[in-house]
Amino acid sequence: MSAPQGQVSLEDLAPEQLRQVQQQLDDELKHLTQAFGNLKAAQSKFSSCMEAVDAIKPANKDKKILIPLTSSLYVPGRLKDTENVIVDVGTGYYVEKSAKAAKTLYNSKILELRKNLTTLQEQIEKKSDNARAVSEVLRIKMSQERQKALQAGGTGEE
Repeated sequence: MSAPQGQVSLEDLAPEQLRQVQQQLDDELKHLTQAFGNLKAAQSKFSSCMEAVDAIKPANKDKKILIPLTSSLYVPGRLKDTENVIVDVGTGYYVEKSAKAAKTLYNSKILELRKNLTTLQEQIEKKSDNARAVSEVLRIKMSQERQKALQAGGTGEE
């Protein structure tokens, strides 16, 4: 099988080269899978933010709430403004936005992440297919080498 110009056919590679390609693909797959997990976590965070904004209703004005200072430390407070929220827009910057504008922002981030996740999933699938192909060619080459060794050993004894 001839590879397109500028590419090398897997069949033309030695087993050691195939192992190197396989290791590189495994490393890339690990990195892409980790990135996928990070993007999913970010998407989940933005979804939680949208749910939190939805929970702020005019009927809740002046109700007692717990304000988180850390993930496990809270102080009591009262909800004074049900129309505006302060949004973390990244790199330590916070902006006051209307609840509607905040939901629009979070929704656009979720949609962008969904698009990126789809692209990343396609890349992961392609890399997985490539890794399987390399594994298969490596398995065949190793089997062929074993056959040659057996034949060479068998013909020397006769």
